[in-house]
Amino acid sequence: MKELIEYIAKSIVDKPEEVVVIEVPAEDGVILKLQVAPEDTGKVIGKEGRIAKAMRTLLRVSAIRKGTRATLEIISDSSENDL
Repeated sequence: MKELIEYIAKSIVDKPEEVVVIEVPAEDGVILKLQVAPEDTGKVIGKEGRIAKAMRTLLRVSAIRKGTRATLEIISDSSENDL
């Protein structure tokens, strides 16, 4: 599942070398945390969140096939927003 999200994200962004996917175990499955370059965050989310929603749907289907649950979190770099 981690590889799926990594593949999709690297295909979309301008800086694929900065794509990082971290897999964190959770009570009811796994949480995948996706981090991309700050300028690529909008590309991963998409207009009205459509790309993020599609990625979450594919992840959910993949997880169900493996008999588990998975959640996708997109991490944005908040250090730029510090005032």
